[in-house]
Amino acid sequence: MTAPAATTPTAPSAPTASNLSRTSHVSRASRIAARTAGGAVRVFLLLAGLFWLLPTVGLLLSSLRSPSDIAASGWWEVFTAPARLTTENYTQLLANGTITGSLLSTVLITVPATLLVLVLGSFAGYAFAWLDFPGRDWWFLGVVALLVVPVQVALVPVSKLFGAVGLFETTVGVVLFHTAFGLPFAIFLLRNFFAEIPRELLEAARLDGAGEVRLFTRVVLPLGGPAIASLGIFQFLWVWNDMLIALIFADSQSPPITVALQQQVRQFGNNVDVLAPGAFLSMVVPLAVFFAFQRQFASGVMAGAVK
Repeated sequence: MTAPAATTPTAPSAPTASNLSRTSHVSRASRIAARTAGGAVRVFLLLAGLFWLLPTVGLLLSSLRSPSDIAASGWWEVFTAPARLTTENYTQLLANGTITGSLLSTVLITVPATLLVLVLGSFAGYAFAWLDFPGRDWWFLGVVALLVVPVQVALVPVSKLFGAVGLFETTVGVVLFHTAFGLPFAIFLLRNFFAEIPRELLEAARLDGAGEVRLFTRVVLPLGGPAIASLGIFQFLWVWNDMLIALIFADSQSPPITVALQQQVRQFGNNVDVLAPGAFLSMVVPLAVFFAFQRQFASGVMAGAVK
């Protein structure tokens, strides 16, 4: 019986020139395709962004044109005669006490309603995430259930309640209404975000002697900054652009900007020289807030996506 012949391992064949050429050609083609696709995506996003901003640009240019020019042609005609642009409309706007007063009323409503939602939502979100108290899960389920309650359902009962306690047609009443309907979403969002903080980090802070207040202010709030900033942007935009609640509960003598512009259209349908700059100012403030906090907003969105 003969033993099988021993086989010697063969060394891998060296890459030939043709293989190297083919590999180089494929890699070069893939790089070109990737760069072309990336460039096409960037161009598409740029065009989409410009198209999205087109109404804002048109409103800005209309606010810088005279009423006669607005009545005669569209805003795009400004590119043929840019010398006809004027700031006279904004001068008249600042002289209009109704519009300037409405801007102040809008600020007095939006800022407190946003801050209250952020503060109360942060406290409640931390409590639901890290504090043990009786019925915690059931209370949180109640908060989640409030998310599906539409604003229109509460208009009549809240109107009766505000009329009984003297809050109807007051700034405080509008702020309380916006705060009450903004809190369920704020608690839901912040509770889920705070719950993702590593428990070991909180336990280490407790071992160092940190109480609940210090733990909340020094550990939880800095880590939850992106989520809080994102929530603040959403709440600010919702309150600033609201018209339904302001139309019902706000003071008719000093209404917010949305109601004031609507009243201007109803009373003086042809005063475009006031409406155009007023509408642009009501639009540019939320845009400025968004662009000022866009980095925190993007961080909050990406953090939530990763978690």
